Amino acid sequence: MERNIALSQRESYTPSQFTQFLWWLSTAEKELLADAVVDRNRFRIIGMTVLATWGFANLVWTYFFSTIVPSLPGAILLGLFMGFIILAIDRALIKGISRFNKRKFLPILFRGLLALTIGTFMAQPAVLYMFDKEIRLQTSLDNEKRKQIKRQELVLLYNDRKTELQQVKDSIRYGMERKYAAVDKARENFLAETDGSGGTGKIGIQDIAIAKKQEYLKLDKEYQDLLSQERPILDSTEKQLNTIENDIRSGQSDFNKYLNDGFLTRVEAMNNLLKNNPELQFRYYLIVIILVLIELMPVIAKTMLPSGTYDEKTMLREAMEKDMAFANIRLEQQLKEMYNQSAFDQDKSVITAFFTLTREVRNEKMRSLSKKWLEGNHQSFDGLWEKMKKEILTKQEN
Repeated sequence: MERNIALSQRESYTPSQFTQFLWWLSTAEKELLADAVVDRNRFRIIGMTVLATWGFANLVWTYFFSTIVPSLPGAILLGLFMGFIILAIDRALIKGISRFNKRKFLPILFRGLLALTIGTFMAQPAVLYMFDKEIRLQTSLDNEKRKQIKRQELVLLYNDRKTELQQVKDSIRYGMERKYAAVDKARENFLAETDGSGGTGKIGIQDIAIAKKQEYLKLDKEYQDLLSQERPILDSTEKQLNTIENDIRSGQSDFNKYLNDGFLTRVEAMNNLLKNNPELQFRYYLIVIILVLIELMPVIAKTMLPSGTYDEKTMLREAMEKDMAFANIRLEQQLKEMYNQSAFDQDKSVITAFFTLTREVRNEKMRSLSKKWLEGNHQSFDGLWEKMKKEILTKQEN
């Protein structure tokens, strides 16, 4: 024969650990939700959306930090930390959305702005990951352009000094070349006069040949003197020009060391690709929209899903707890008042008994003081009264 089971005991639902975890993600109270049959699955769905958003945030933030943090464990820890912040914000906003909350628009608006900001920012690492090869190529081109710009800046920086030194160098070389040309011309005239191929046409050392030789030797001496004077200046100028070139090469080399393919560099390369690539622009904005929707999933799910008995139970339970809190406060106040009244009655009876018991003692004390006063004629009545007030009468409580 079947047992008769009470109506209140016919259904006993025990959620699994994973279900309880999903309820926790959806900010539901499992004690109230266990008996709400229809709402169980709704809050499981909300918990799944929060779990998906949380997992996505962990992955995306971890990838973002991996581009700027050299240590992979450090990037993972930072990614989990940022994911936890997103989870805390989602749970706080979901908790504020309910059927009876008159300001449910504010959490949705705030979460929408937050999702738009985070989605737009996190779209960049996603695009960098999806179009890694193209962006690396653009990064290489951008770095080469940066090298050229840096080279132009360095050349422009030293241009005035370099021009000045080059003019000095050209002036010295021009004077030396002119002087050497004059020496060479004199030497050719002397040789031509000697071998008869030029001048007077007479072969041998004649007076004219001797004069031309002396002219040649004079010019050659002047040329040698000019060399001895201008060579140090020319060498110094050459040295300074070489120093400038070395500084330019050193500055360029130092600048090249800082060129990299870090996050900001790749973001700039991505922006350069977006300017000239409509297909990439479309996919980029599509990814942004998808990421924003992913960030909004928990709020959208909590808003779109209909409310059931759970919200009613929550409101009634909260009202009951408020009433119980007020009732407990009132009862505690009554108990304290009763305690104070009972203490007052007891203290009153004790004080009454005290004065009743001490009445005869006080009377005996007054008779004793009066007898001493009668026996001693030197004390006035006022003095007797002052002594009685001091030793017999009581003092009022402050």
